[in-house]
Amino acid sequence: MAKDWTICHAVQGKLFGSKEIVALSCAWCHEVYHNKESCFNPAKIGEECRLGNYAPIIVPPSWIVKLPNKGNFKSSIRVNNKNAANNAANKKRQTTKRNKKEEKKEPRAFIVKPIPSPEVIPVIVFINPKSGGNQGVKLLGKFQQLLNPRQVFDLTQGGPKMGLDMFRKAPNLRILACGGDGTVGWVLSVLDMLTPPIAPAPAVGVLPLGTGNDLARALGWGGGYTDEPVGKILREIGMSQTVLMDRWRLRVTPNTDVDSDHVSRSKDNVPLNVMNNYFSFGVDAHIALEFHEAREAHPERFNSRLRNKMYYGQMGGKDLILRQYRNLSQWVTLECDGTDYTAKLRDAGCHAVLFLNIPSYGGGTHPWNDSYGQSKPAIDDGLVEVVGLTTYQLPMLQAGLHGTCICQCKTARIVTKKTIPMQVDGEACRVKPSIIEMDLLNKAVMLAKRKHGRGDVQ
Repeated sequence: MAKDWTICHAVQGKLFGSKEIVALSCAWCHEVYHNKESCFNPAKIGEECRLGNYAPIIVPPSWIVKLPNKGNFKSSIRVNNKNAANNAANKKRQTTKRNKKEEKKEPRAFIVKPIPSPEVIPVIVFINPKSGGNQGVKLLGKFQQLLNPRQVFDLTQGGPKMGLDMFRKAPNLRILACGGDGTVGWVLSVLDMLTPPIAPAPAVGVLPLGTGNDLARALGWGGGYTDEPVGKILREIGMSQTVLMDRWRLRVTPNTDVDSDHVSRSKDNVPLNVMNNYFSFGVDAHIALEFHEAREAHPERFNSRLRNKMYYGQMGGKDLILRQYRNLSQWVTLECDGTDYTAKLRDAGCHAVLFLNIPSYGGGTHPWNDSYGQSKPAIDDGLVEVVGLTTYQLPMLQAGLHGTCICQCKTARIVTKKTIPMQVDGEACRVKPSIIEMDLLNKAVMLAKRKHGRGDVQ
């Protein structure tokens, strides 16, 4: 591939009012030369481009095949005069069908035809511009500059499905999800729905732009993006380790043994039916729900990660005084692997029950005590850790303390007798009296783990 040269005269124009071209830059490898014979010569025009420092993860331009515009096809088959009348009649009928199809699906301007190469590990980037204040918008431009713009996708423009479909045949594919834990869950859920699935499954890395970013912490990508060079992140996502992560299915059915309490804005189901990070109900879900409703009402007040955490602390203090969920054990029944743990919840005075799939929760705290249980928790061990929390323990998690360890289990069954706030991976709502059954999905996802993780670094 020859270099794609672009010209620049901005510097000269500002300093001297001249429009003379000062430099030429390759749009792919970003090599820059002065427009002088001593620096740039005509021989460089046809020079082959090696795509620069990020060549192993860039989708080569040769993979992108532009589709011709409709009406530009030239048929090599001449229409006989006898068929002309039939073709004219068919054309009118086909026009209506074609217009209906075009309304449902916009035609693509290009397709991706990968050329297998062991040297290329393409990384497609999904960015949620709404995450992290204005960080997402700025990163979108940076990624498009460093990579092939066709491998960078704005999630607000139709979600991740189009990009995943487009690159489903790309060998050694990796994905970088830029956003909060909800963004990562979105990408993983769409991967689940692809038919046929991408094989082998691509590893998904995380650039944390959300508030808690607990999955990013567990995988070593840190607790929040702080202007780390994008190029460094791209190189590491291409070289990162791949790990498996359990995912848990939540099946919800109405509890017909009790009458609904008709709480306003209550739902028949949990926000998500697949858990990646954690599932909880009680006071912590109530705080998460209040945060979500306040942000929906006044989004301009929640454009700072620090301010968001301060709001969580404020709401936690309010519940510490009100103790709304002190009778939680009277409203729920908990069974894990067939054993009833409701009495243990009552004895511990739990105001919330938490099911952990990853070690990090609530912005980097560790509610589970690793010295408890049969084995040290892992994200691929087929076990979920069950922790009870009181309103007093919640703020103490930030100081490094733990909750009340209930058990490790493979299945769980929760029966609720009244409407209770619940959250799945940070997405919260009020759920009517229900029976919730949790079990392990019969598949795990591939995730990209940073070799030299930043852990809980903010």
